Amino acid sequence: MGRKLFVGGLSWGTRDQGLRTAFEKFGQVEEAKVIMERETGRSRGFGFVTFANPEDAARAMAAMNGATLDGRTIRVNEAEDKGGGGGGGGPRGGGRRDGGFRGGRDDEF
Repeated sequence: MGRKLFVGGLSWGTRDQGLRTAFEKFGQVEEAKVIMERETGRSRGFGFVTFANPEDAARAMAAMNGATLDGRTIRVNEAEDKGGGGGGGGPRGGGRRDGGFRGGRDDEF
């Protein structure tokens, strides 16, 4: 069990300090971050809580998954590491720098 938790289903009104306060009762919180949209500054409805101790994170996940925070039922899971792959997205897929497929057939050369 890691120390970083994903918290989904957050209220649009939940901010970093409210998230921290909700999870501090389980142990020392190193960071509590609600993810915001860059353009609008509005919450994206999820965030992350990082604990100093993995056992505290496990207790918090067990207790807070399905709990209510700011009027919303939240889900709490162990956060997954951000993989290195990344991808292009969009209708055309990845570009060259992303290792995307450029089309063509092998027998054309």
